[in-house]
Amino acid sequence: MKKLNKKAFEPLDKEESDLMKSLENDEWKPVKDLKQHKKDAVEAARNTLKKEKRINLRLSQKDYHQIQIKAVQEGIPYQTLISSIIHKYLNGSLSQKQ
Repeated sequence: MKKLNKKAFEPLDKEESDLMKSLENDEWKPVKDLKQHKKDAVEAARNTLKKEKRINLRLSQKDYHQIQIKAVQEGIPYQTLISSIIHKYLNGSLSQKQ
């Protein structure tokens, strides 16, 4: 396997650095049934993005208008913005302003 040029690509974090090292050390092996693995990965990705549940949410008029304004600024529908905020909160990637 061809060595990666580290100067052309700097890893974003330790996990990415470890992945690069494992590639350089030829630690990756081909899978037996690539078509099935691809099919499984595509299905997992679709299931991750699937929106199955609807909820009703009551907001104050002020919060509702602020969400709509922020969504317009972001260029996305306000429902998508609300869903994104909830997703980020649940995954711990939503932080308060300092």
